[in-house]
Amino acid sequence: MPESGHCKGMIDLHCHYLPAIDDGSQSMAESLDLARASVANGITDAAMTPHIHAGRYENLRSTVVSATHQFRVALADAKIPLQIYPAGEVRLTAEIIDMLEQDELPFLGTLDGYRIVLLEFPYNQIPLGTERLVRWLLDQQIRPLIAHPERNKVVLHNIERIAPFCEMGCLLQVTAGSVVGAFGQAAQDCAKLMFERRWVSVIATDAHNLLHRAPLLAEAKKWLQGQGWDDMADELTQAIPAKILGINAAHG
Repeated sequence: MPESGHCKGMIDLHCHYLPAIDDGSQSMAESLDLARASVANGITDAAMTPHIHAGRYENLRSTVVSATHQFRVALADAKIPLQIYPAGEVRLTAEIIDMLEQDELPFLGTLDGYRIVLLEFPYNQIPLGTERLVRWLLDQQIRPLIAHPERNKVVLHNIERIAPFCEMGCLLQVTAGSVVGAFGQAAQDCAKLMFERRWVSVIATDAHNLLHRAPLLAEAKKWLQGQGWDDMADELTQAIPAKILGINAAHG
């Protein structure tokens, strides 16, 4: 539930609520239930970030915009007070270059003059050439927000493997479930080390369903506060996500 004393709600920059578009919600009814759970968790705004993965989930910026509009109408009809925005979780592939040229690469928003893209590495590796592609994106004034690095097997084995991307200027998005132990001790320990190093810019739910991947942003924020990181808790769940989405501070 929303925490008492906070009039400003939290902002979720990574979730899979658009119905039947990827491995998240599979129906409009499920999508609405996920939205209700988000609101109950204290979330007022959420970026819709379905997988953008050539050969697997053939979503593009234009298709996500259309699906987001349909979901927005359904949310209004159901009187669910969740503001949503079209974006995407973009898998690291060479097709990113073509999508950008065709104006089909979805962005979360902008920050400090850069467009922000939620970029997903494969779970079990950081492929050869990743740094080169990231540099290319940065040269295009596109800054990657790397999705759930604390769950990448390479990073879990050696956290220093993500350090070069932080040094290049990438942002890191840690999953709320990892923070509270829902993805196991190793992911939680890795996330904690990233917080200690001040590498994390955003905490998001990456929620897919209510059974195994529910929105846990309030729980993650409470965990950070319990570590004595109150300022970080607000920055990573409210202030920085609001800047990226372009939400006025008075909103929510």
